[in-house]
Amino acid sequence: MKPDDCIIIGAGPAGLTAAIYLARYHLDIRLFDCGTSRASWIPTSHNHAGFPDGINGNELLDRMREQAAKYGAMREPKRVTDLSKPDECFTVCCDEETFRARTVLMATGVVNNRPEGIDDQLHDEALSRGLIRYCPVCDGYEVTDKKVAVIGTGDHGTAEAQFIRTFTSDITLVSPDGGHDLSEQCSKALDGAGISRVAGLSGGFAIEGDTIAFDTAEGRMSFNSVYPALGSVIRSGLAKSCGADVSDSDCVLVDDHYETSVPGLFAAGDVVEGLDQISAAMGQAGIASTTIRNRLAEKAPLMR
Repeated sequence: MKPDDCIIIGAGPAGLTAAIYLARYHLDIRLFDCGTSRASWIPTSHNHAGFPDGINGNELLDRMREQAAKYGAMREPKRVTDLSKPDECFTVCCDEETFRARTVLMATGVVNNRPEGIDDQLHDEALSRGLIRYCPVCDGYEVTDKKVAVIGTGDHGTAEAQFIRTFTSDITLVSPDGGHDLSEQCSKALDGAGISRVAGLSGGFAIEGDTIAFDTAEGRMSFNSVYPALGSVIRSGLAKSCGADVSDSDCVLVDDHYETSVPGLFAAGDVVEGLDQISAAMGQAGIASTTIRNRLAEKAPLMR
């Protein structure tokens, strides 16, 4: 069987942008989607250009899927379980099914770590109401002058609290368990910004009116919004199994054209080092897709 020109793994904003570009280049592609794009969590994105009133994450994905399908790029609901390059082509496995491709674009994204002790239903409702937020770059504006908690500690928690401090003065840094693990430098930075600290998140999450509340070692507290600063899991396992280089934080390392250390393997979106934003993911995918098209044309003329 003739190998596909490109297989795209992941169908969030990066993967769907790649599908649109590559389909419009008249390439033979497949788009595999396991259905867990982080963009689907977005209640309303207000900083995505072209939507002055904002757009829901699922609606944006639906629009992008429709656009990709218009040019023949159909999303296949499959989870890729293995990726290798035994010869000039890649082998992509979806459980017992095997596919071959001349190039592969990884758009597998990341998964945010949630606070412990919050069930899925409560988490999803709180997320839809803006009571839990994961991206201050996306929606820091929405918590302007609100009462906000950042769940975290150390350098990462401190940095996130400092970032949100530019939107509101009422911020509390809550350690996820036990006491805070703060360097002298972090403590001074928090004190200088007027950011208070509370130790020992102990569960008890509940939506109370227009706030989200939980228990701490210092009593029950409620906030207009909570930002978990607990890191994330980078979905770079397939790239690593194929031999691609990754950073210390597990992000896939790429060059200026978003090609990995494995020739023909590209990556775009949150799985690479950079700003985790829809606009950035789409731009990266456009660059990677055009490079894929040009690389394939170098090997064999692309003519209709």
